Amino acid sequence: MLSKKMEKALNDQVVAETFSAYLYWSMSAYFEELNLKGFASWMRVQVQEEMTHAAKFFDYIVERGGRVKLGAIEAPTTDWANPLACFKAVLKHEVKVTGLINKLVKLAREENDNASEFCLQWFVTEQVEEESSADAVIKQLELVEGAPQGLFMIDRELGQRVFTPPAGEADA
Repeated sequence: MLSKKMEKALNDQVVAETFSAYLYWSMSAYFEELNLKGFASWMRVQVQEEMTHAAKFFDYIVERGGRVKLGAIEAPTTDWANPLACFKAVLKHEVKVTGLINKLVKLAREENDNASEFCLQWFVTEQVEEESSADAVIKQLELVEGAPQGLFMIDRELGQRVFTPPAGEADA
């Protein structure tokens, strides 16, 4: 059974993960407007990942006998100076989410909630991948600054990304 404090914190994380999806959807729209279909597609995969994260938290709350209470989702930013600025915003956001996950781990330890701490380890690992993925695109964009043909090559590469549900969740 979840403590009320942990239940509230996990509910807040459902909202945070849903906001992340909303933010990436906004970024996808930005890239669509620029006719960078690969970048837009990459962001849509992010939307799916973030909604999967929200669902994992949602399901965990239910599984532990808690009550899911969905909160309001704020409007995301809709404009960025350029693709590099947009991906820098992605990295900044993922670092923020990593901080939120780390706070949840700390709370689980304080509450002596081993089950929640174990569940959260998946998210800790996932955040390492999320930050690394955004940083890799930033580094590519920095390499091609001032060379639009490089931007189109990156666009083509990013368009190859497909959503892969986490192991054991393909049938969920």
